[in-house]
This record gives sequence, structure tokens and C-alpha cells, in this order.
Amino acid sequence: MRNAEIIRKTAETDIVLALELDGEGKAEIDTGCGFLDHMLTLFASHGNMNLSVKCVGDVKVDDHHTVEDIGICLGQAFSKAIGDARGITRYGSMILPMDEALILCAMDISGRDYLGYRLIIPTEKVGSFDTELVEEFFLAFVRHAGICLHFQQMAGTNSHHIIEGAFKAFAHAMHDAVKLDPEKAGKIPSTKGMLV
Repeated sequence: MRNAEIIRKTAETDIVLALELDGEGKAEIDTGCGFLDHMLTLFASHGNMNLSVKCVGDVKVDDHHTVEDIGICLGQAFSKAIGDARGITRYGSMILPMDEALILCAMDISGRDYLGYRLIIPTEKVGSFDTELVEEFFLAFVRHAGICLHFQQMAGTNSHHIIEGAFKAFAHAMHDAVKLDPEKAGKIPSTKGMLV
């Protein structure tokens, strides 16, 4: 079973996160940040992964530490659950429409971290959520997951739809990338023989 649990406790956050790659889309999310709860619930559902997150963070200051540290934990859980990546498809992509927004997400589970972030979010906030934290979340994730991840906004004027489209596209791309390919059973999907 491809799953992992990460526990992270700092002076700013106390997080317990569990990820199961081969799930049913179940989510139990309590981050103290309502908008992030919504995005992570969408991520689990659209990626067909089971995800539970419990975070007590210093949200009375702002959401930054909570969002970044959950990105770190999700990246670590992903890396642990994928193991040596034996038998996976490795690449995934999705072009996702969300009303007027159109978002492309593509990823390579390469062992090398890179974020190409080309989302133009027109407002500084969605509700009380600082929209600049979307990039911080994905930066933290790729650094700890060891993947190459690109977002390209092809259309969109509504901040909520752009961000929601990005999380949904991310989930679908990841679902495709981690799928086990019967033709690659037992093989690491790299001519190097390893993904580091």
C-alpha cells in the first residue's frame, strides 16, 4: 500500500498528515484555514487519494506558516508514499476549465524539484486567504516531494476559480503520474535506473 504519515511540530505549527495514493478521494481536513481546507478536500477528491490533515497553527498571526508547513508535509508524505517510484507512469498533465478560468498543470516525478508558476491571481485575497500563499504552498510541496511542476494560466479573471482550477488540475495530473503502469511493473521509469 502506497501511503505515509508525517508529523511535524514547530513553534509555529503542529501538523499530523496522512496520505494514501490509492484511495477513494476521502478527506478529513482541519487546518484552521477554511479556504485551504476547501482546496485540500478538492485535491483528495479529484486525485482519488485519501488525505487527512490536522493542523494547529499560528493563524492569529496569519496563514503563512500553516500553508507553507502543510505544503512541506504533503511533499514529504508524497515522497515517502511513492518510494523509489517503481512501476509508475511518472508524467501527468491536465488542462482544466473552471468556468472562465483555464489552467494547465504538468508534472514529472523526476526526483528534481522545480516550480514553474504562471498563475496571475487578480486579487490579494479570497475571503480572508492571502492569494500569494498559493505559490508558497506549491514551492514547499515541490521542494519536499522532488517533482517538477508547472502551472500555466490560459484564461481566467476570478481569483477563486483560478486557484480552485489549479488545485483540481494538480490533483488530476498527480493521479495520472502516480498510476501504476503494467508495462513498467517493477521498473524505475528512468534510463538512469533511479530517480533522485
